[in-house]
Amino acid sequence: MLSFFITQNDGYAELTKAGVMAVIILALIIVLLIGLFMSRGKKFSAKELSFAGNALAVAFALSFVKLFHMPWGGSVTLLSMLFVVLIGYWYGLRVGLTAAFAYGLLQFVQGGGDYILSFWQVAFDYLLAFTALGLSGLFSKKKNGLLIGYLVAVAARGLFHSIGGYLYWMEYMPENFPQQLSALYPILYNYAYILAEAAITVIVISLPPVKKALESVKKMALE
Repeated sequence: MLSFFITQNDGYAELTKAGVMAVIILALIIVLLIGLFMSRGKKFSAKELSFAGNALAVAFALSFVKLFHMPWGGSVTLLSMLFVVLIGYWYGLRVGLTAAFAYGLLQFVQGGGDYILSFWQVAFDYLLAFTALGLSGLFSKKKNGLLIGYLVAVAARGLFHSIGGYLYWMEYMPENFPQQLSALYPILYNYAYILAEAAITVIVISLPPVKKALESVKKMALE
């Protein structure tokens, strides 16, 4: 029965098409349960669902747009993390974490569903790492909340990726990586592309016209 959803390939567990569909269905159930648990009787409004859903769709689409690849691996996307972070910035921690968890599941199905080493590898690489982008919700009502929330969120994402790297990916260190820095491989690998994208994003959102536009969108999201 299990082979209907998962097959073995070169020591990896690989999802079949049925397995991918099962993950998507399970993802929807988990997101619903998390939303219900975190809401404590407070339902998501139609506007929250609409704005969050559209932001996730944009983030997912932009995750396919690779600006460039880093020498050690990892790609810098076209501001994809920003649109996940925006949800927490608009609506706070509850909605932010729920939406970011959903995004992590989408990323898993997109790129991580092919190879599974263990549940915790999936957790650190996808579920925990991308859910961390919802931490921007902690700063939704703070001055410069988007900037601070974005930096905290992407730093937390990098932390979870790095932990997963130490646990599961050390043996895959590329040959062009400096051997004297091998102990720092997961940290340098993950933060290289994450901080590169963060630097581009910070420059963009700091531009006065963009900053003004983002504030206008937040007002629309909260009206």
